[in-house]
Amino acid sequence: MKISTWLSKNIAKGIDVSKIELPSDVSYDNDPDETVFFEEYKPCGYFCAENHPFSTVERFGSWYYSRGQDKKAGIHSSEMKWHIFTKDKELAIKTAKAHLQNS
Repeated sequence: MKISTWLSKNIAKGIDVSKIELPSDVSYDNDPDETVFFEEYKPCGYFCAENHPFSTVERFGSWYYSRGQDKKAGIHSSEMKWHIFTKDKELAIKTAKAHLQNS
């Protein structure tokens, strides 16, 4: 099942899908239709293979999946991961950028 179809079915059931976790059978085999935004904070250099704060927005049908890791978590951390589903492209991008700003 496509991610956009699964989200729409949950909306029809009255479920708030903004912060819902995707089941593995839905998320595993679904590539985004488009990557709208991607930014990574990687001050230690190009060849570093550790975790770095990032934000991305991917489009699945009419849904935008904004996700990443807060810059506040620091480099090489696996903490402070976040995500949100929305049909509002501008909100998805604004949210992604906000998580990479210094606080």
